[in-house]
Amino acid sequence: MRVSDSIQEVRDITKECRKSGLSIGLVPTMGFLHEGHISLIERARRENDFVIVSIFVNPTQFGPNEDFDRYPRDMARDIKACKEAGTDLIFAPKTSEMYPSENLVYVDVKMLGDSLCGAKRQGHFRGVCTVVAKLFNIISPNKAYFGEKDAQQLRIIRQLVQDLNFDTGIVSSPIVREADGLALSSRNAYLSPDERKASLCLNRSLSNAKKRIIEGERDAALIRDSIISQISSEPLARIDYIEILNAETFCPTDKIVHNTLVAAAVYFGNTRLIDNFTFEGETK
Repeated sequence: MRVSDSIQEVRDITKECRKSGLSIGLVPTMGFLHEGHISLIERARRENDFVIVSIFVNPTQFGPNEDFDRYPRDMARDIKACKEAGTDLIFAPKTSEMYPSENLVYVDVKMLGDSLCGAKRQGHFRGVCTVVAKLFNIISPNKAYFGEKDAQQLRIIRQLVQDLNFDTGIVSSPIVREADGLALSSRNAYLSPDERKASLCLNRSLSNAKKRIIEGERDAALIRDSIISQISSEPLARIDYIEILNAETFCPTDKIVHNTLVAAAVYFGNTRLIDNFTFEGETK
């Protein structure tokens, strides 16, 4: 396994891969890897000849009062995890390599970024799309792998590929959870023991909502109110948003039908966690 912080070196390596007819799988990350990331790397390993993991805490997707400076980082640990999962190349550029000067051009997002995290984190998805576009241009992967925990990000990246004609397939994988149901996230490391215990109300409330939907409830307002009620009963929880939307258009919906996204963001102390599920519709 190789580790590079150079755009030109990575371009040279991937150029040789393509000349040799090797397929390239990319797993974009911000590091501090957990089992969710590892599952993406392992899938990329199964489906491609050459696997690249990018590790870059992207400053353009963080707001001025967000956690860029304290975002967890542990490169030695990440290198070990990547090697064990079968990675061929880690691309870990410095900020000065990815942004040698102030960008005058960004990739903007309309409509799909107006709700959920996009509404709460102004400029976040502009930063995400810009860095993903840069990674795709540098690496030209055949496939890129993303988790479904960031449902809005996943939907926007699919649109990015479609609208900007990237020749990259987007592969999504289900949310990976702790044994008690908490969705894995690098930010879970911020939680105190009490906050970690309290955070279980997030998945529990969504699981109960999903059960009600499967049993036949279709009123989105009732489902949303039930989630809010359950989370609000936890003193350490502070709701950022609970939304029920069409999973394709990200427009709010009053009635739960095929392809409905139920998404939540909740603070536990200063730590903001997200979770979601998609109701695909009736099974036959």
